[in-house]
Formats: sequence, structure tokens, C-alpha cells
Amino acid sequence: MITHEHGSGSPVTLVAHGLGATPGEARIPASGLPGTRVVVTLPSHGDAPDAPPGYWDYGRIAADLASVPADHAVGVSLGAGALVRLLSLEPDRFHRVALLLPAVLDQPRQPITLQQLSDLTVGPPIYVAERRAALTRLEAAAEQLPGQVAVADASVLAAVTAPVLVIGAVGDPLHPEDAAKATAAAFPNGELWLIDSPTPMITHRAEVRHRLVSFFAG
Repeated sequence: MITHEHGSGSPVTLVAHGLGATPGEARIPASGLPGTRVVVTLPSHGDAPDAPPGYWDYGRIAADLASVPADHAVGVSLGAGALVRLLSLEPDRFHRVALLLPAVLDQPRQPITLQQLSDLTVGPPIYVAERRAALTRLEAAAEQLPGQVAVADASVLAAVTAPVLVIGAVGDPLHPEDAAKATAAAFPNGELWLIDSPTPMITHRAEVRHRLVSFFAG
């Protein structure tokens, strides 16, 4: 894992992307946030080296994220699951957390192939081409992640007292709304925002940005 810093000063916000995210896509949740944004690049993504054997495990990814000192955190899809795992181990780790499009909590989802991920990619042609190229480096992830869960027992998240904003999508086959609902309900100070779109980061990008800026401002 490597990191790229944007901005300066406090607060420091850790931003963890989803599986197959392009570098530009990984930066989107950091847009507009004050202070320093530390955007991670997981192995086999962007300019990071390929993942070592056996890397694709929520615990392993959570350990990488734990190496970044931060006040706040934003995670998207795979990054959200890794942050949930980190919070289960260190409930007081962050002051505020946003989890966008969580794909899984304590129940495994149906396996999804890289071809399905590629076929479901929508957006401008340049982005679609970049994302499909990024997915070619992730065969090991597609083999190892199915069947895994972010936490074995969601009740451990009751120890997390920080506000947690969960943003889910309606009609997204990769990120079931039930996973978003269960994730928000697992945190004592969880807040759910379900967006009526299967691609909210495209159709509602401005609204998501505004909501994140407001949430982290308290």
C-alpha cells in the first residue's frame, strides 16, 4: 500500500478506495474536505506494486490502513469493509467515519467475477477503459474475497461511539442496500443515507460531496 497526501494541516482524513478503483476515482471522496487528505492506493491498483500472495483479506487490509495516523476516515466498498474491521479492533480509532457503498458486513454476499465487475462499469468512456484495465490486475482478489465478511459478529461494533455515516445505493447489485442498512444499524451513532440510484457516485456526486463535507464538519 502507498499513500498520496493532498492539502495540509488538521484534521487528517484517511481515504480508502474500493476494488478496482482508478486513481482519480479513489480521490473523489476526499474532494472538498478540509485539512490533510491521505488517499491510500492498495496493492495492484494505480502506481502501487502488485499484491503479495494471500493479501486479499479484510484483516490484512485493515492492518495497512491502521498504519496511517488520522482523525477521520472515509472508505468505499472494499475500503469500507476494511475500516469496519479496523473499528472492530480499535473502536476509538477515529473521531468520525463515513462508509460509502459497503458491500458486506457479517454475512457473505454472492460471489462476483471480474467479468461481471467489468460489465457493470458505467461512466465516461475514458473512465470505463481505465477501470477495466485496472481490473486485469485483480484476479487474486476475485479469488480470495468471495465468502469473506468485514466482521464475524457485528455486535462488536457497539463499542464504537464515534458518529458513522453510511451511504448506500438502491439497485446496485455490487453493494446491496441491505448491507448498508445493517452496517448503519450496527453502530450506536450510525446514520444511514440511501440514495435512490444504482450509481450514486456518478448521478449524485455533488450531493455526496456536500454531505461528506457537512458530516466531517460536525
